[in-house]
Amino acid sequence: MIFRQLFDSVSSTYTYLIASRRGGEALIIDPVLEKVDRYIQLVEQLDLKLVKAVDTHLHADHLTGLGALRDRTHCVTVMGERSKVDVVSMRLSEGDKLTIEGVALDVLYTPGHTDDSYSFLMQDRVFTGDTLLIRGTGRTDFQNGDARAQYDSIFNKLLRLPNDTMIFPAHDYKGETVSTVGEEKAFNPRLQVKSVDQYVDLMNNLNLPNPKMMDVAVPANMRVGLAQEDIARRGWAVSAAEALSLAGQPDVVLVDLRERGEREKHGVIAGSLHAPYPDLPANVRPGGMLHELARATRKRIVFYCAFGERSAMAVQAAQDAGLASTAHIQGGIDAWKKAGGPLLR
Repeated sequence: MIFRQLFDSVSSTYTYLIASRRGGEALIIDPVLEKVDRYIQLVEQLDLKLVKAVDTHLHADHLTGLGALRDRTHCVTVMGERSKVDVVSMRLSEGDKLTIEGVALDVLYTPGHTDDSYSFLMQDRVFTGDTLLIRGTGRTDFQNGDARAQYDSIFNKLLRLPNDTMIFPAHDYKGETVSTVGEEKAFNPRLQVKSVDQYVDLMNNLNLPNPKMMDVAVPANMRVGLAQEDIARRGWAVSAAEALSLAGQPDVVLVDLRERGEREKHGVIAGSLHAPYPDLPANVRPGGMLHELARATRKRIVFYCAFGERSAMAVQAAQDAGLASTAHIQGGIDAWKKAGGPLLR
């Protein structure tokens, strides 16, 4: 497995790059905007293809690199379903799996630092965001933080993992790089409490100043979504209401770009074709399935995904490949459901 821990000294943020092999798919956790050039350089040096960029929660101390990585690599942006960001490509909930080729991480909902904090568990290690730090825990006094919820996340989820499970947090301010569940049980001063009430009292009396970038970072990080209006202005988008009238028409093919797990969990539009987003480059080039479908049948291809991000990128790629009759459902399945569109499960 390829595993890299990268550090931003300004915000003391750790970013993690993971892949199963050279030449394969990769994902990145908690990227920092100012380091995007370095991430892309490393991805190229390791001969990887970045397919997913993930934030453990809405960050208040740095600008996220999600949007920049999406725009430059066409990767899928991922956050938890409780996040209040405007749009990401994929939202996960507890019990889901975050997957790329050869790698699967279990999704754990671990609120407390914020109400949208998630951790990601992969075999011998867990990426804890700001929920559980090395010899510390994330503050709980802003962004709907809740010390009681954090106690539950730490003591009833993270600390129940095997003692040798490695802990990789989103931040460290003292130069520590990794810990284990067993170490934190024994040596983390904030965990040496006898009750949830004692923990709540401890966290409620830290009296910390707000992060320096909080007033800038939080509003900016809530607006990471792709500007789908640009695609619409080019005439390459249909609204969910328009899509309802197109579904089932003989000259239209709806193409679902989501992963199998998303389709099983959230349902599909009846009669749509499944062509997962990672296969898009092969599918739209000459000789590819969608390219030949459009050429041979003269049908209009309409892409859709969860929230419209992947389909917006897909229609741009298809247009670039010469498929001029393609469009996408703006807002994706989310907009389709809000418009009363039926789904099959």
